[in-house]
Amino acid sequence: MSNRDDQSQNINSKDFLIGSLIGGIVGASMALLFAPKSGKELRGDLNQGASYVRDRASEWKDVAYEKGSEWKDYAMETSTQLGQTFSEKSQDIGSRVKDATKNFQDKVTSENSDPEKAAEEVAQAIEKAAEEFENQNKI
Repeated sequence: MSNRDDQSQNINSKDFLIGSLIGGIVGASMALLFAPKSGKELRGDLNQGASYVRDRASEWKDVAYEKGSEWKDYAMETSTQLGQTFSEKSQDIGSRVKDATKNFQDKVTSENSDPEKAAEEVAQAIEKAAEEFENQNKI
């Protein structure tokens, strides 16, 4: 229930901020229109204000583009590292399973060995490899 209240509060806050921003813009525009200036001065002020807003928007666009590029590069680097780590770990596990399987086959084909004992040893080796893998991933 608390989460719902937080969301409702966030929505109300956003609505208030948006309303305040729009009201401020409309109020400033009306103040300029009804200010005791000549038409020429008013148009000059409006052009100057529009130029300022355009310049600021251009600056924000450039900053947003740079930050987006940085995040894109970071995401690509991180995904590459994760892919390499996953590949290395899966190859390691694959080789351990192959070794355990080979050991199992060797023990089963051996005449001196008990098949049940060999199967138990291989199962223990597989469990040990799985535990080592889990411990490595916790770090």
